[in-house]
Amino acid sequence: MSDPSSQPTPEARATSHGPSTWIEALLTIASSRAELIRLEAKDAARMGSNKAARVIASILCITFGWSLLLAGGIGALSQLAGWPWFWTTLAIGTIHIIVATILLRKSSGATSPLFPVTRAEFQRDREWIENLQKNTKSNA
Repeated sequence: MSDPSSQPTPEARATSHGPSTWIEALLTIASSRAELIRLEAKDAARMGSNKAARVIASILCITFGWSLLLAGGIGALSQLAGWPWFWTTLAIGTIHIIVATILLRKSSGATSPLFPVTRAEFQRDREWIENLQKNTKSNA
C-alpha cells in the first residue's frame, strides 16, 4: 500500500504536468490574473502618488514665488519705468496667467494606459475561451 503523503497534491500535479481538471485550470488562470492586477495596481498607485506630489509641490512653489515676485516686481517696475502701479499689476498678472495656462496644458498630456499586461492577458484568455468553445462544439 502506498503512503498517502507521497501522492502529489493537486497544485503539484497542475504545475508539473499542466492542470489536471478544468477547475484547476480556471483557478490557476484566476490566481495568476489576480496577482497581475495586484502588481499593476501597485505600480499605478506609485505613479499616481508621484505625479500628485509633483503637482502639489509645483503649485506651492508657483504660489509663493508668484506672491513674492508680484509684490516686489510691481514696486520695482513702477519705480523704474515711472508707470502707475495698477498698469504694472495688470501686465504682471497677464504674464502669470499665460505661464499658468502653458503649464496646465503640459501637465495634462497623454499618459500610457493603465494595466497594459493585464488587458493583454484578458484578451488572450477571451480568445482561448472562444477557441475552446468552438472546438467543443465542433467535436460534439
